[in-house]
Amino acid sequence: MEQVGQKPFLLYHAFYSVHIPLQAKRDLIAKYEAKQQGVRVEGPRFKPEGDRETRQVQEHAVYAAMIETMDHSIGQILDALDRLGLADNTVVFFMSDNGGLSTAEGAPTSNLPLRAGKGWLYEGGIREPMIVKWPGMIKPGSTCSTPVISTDFYPTILEMADLPAKPAQHMDGVSMVPLLKQAGSTTERAIYWHYPHYGNQGGSPGSAVRVGDWKLIEFFEDQRLELYNLKDDLGEQHSLAETEGKKAAELHEKLKAWRAAVGARMPTPNLNRKVGDQGDISVLSYIADD
Repeated sequence: MEQVGQKPFLLYHAFYSVHIPLQAKRDLIAKYEAKQQGVRVEGPRFKPEGDRETRQVQEHAVYAAMIETMDHSIGQILDALDRLGLADNTVVFFMSDNGGLSTAEGAPTSNLPLRAGKGWLYEGGIREPMIVKWPGMIKPGSTCSTPVISTDFYPTILEMADLPAKPAQHMDGVSMVPLLKQAGSTTERAIYWHYPHYGNQGGSPGSAVRVGDWKLIEFFEDQRLELYNLKDDLGEQHSLAETEGKKAAELHEKLKAWRAAVGARMPTPNLNRKVGDQGDISVLSYIADD
């Protein structure tokens, strides 16, 4: 930023923290250990999630210290924009790449009221915090509840910079500019996720689609479908796949059509690693097609 002067620039900065290994500055850990003593825990600290447990209480001192360190680093970047006279003409995006780690590797954070966390297709794994700062264009402190996804960044940045769209390159994205300006809303659309492998956080191969408040998850091990209305059931505790069969079928067709359209890789049974006594297809481990 110090070298660019007044020329247009794009800075992509991916913080490794917050991430494992769970390490932080000793003074900050001590600060949050002291604060931890005042946390009143009601109910269990962990609850079952598949063959794992997911954290229910936000009280991990090391993780909190790591977050403060990341916040400080972000502050250094914002301060530099001010010092260099770039703040009023620079857009800043802040977004996580996945939900908080709640079911493995120390399970340091809780995503309540969202279910599960990183590595899962439930909201705790795919709903992330996002903040956008666009001086003179976004009303400070305003919020928007319309779902967006990280593939929307590319067309959004092009429009912000008054550059022509490149639909062949960002066909999976939609510009968020109307939402950010509160000048309108994007047409209700389907948003997709595809996770065709196992993860070390406990999630299993599957895909998901969301349209409006409706969200469908397909699990590849046993072809199980789960359907949720996120407006009524944000924690995804009560699947409506059987009682709302028509909606489940509608979203399933959308999901299958999208996978075909983008050439999504699908898992296949790994016959060299039978887990069940009878080699039941529902418990075979999966490998992604090459």
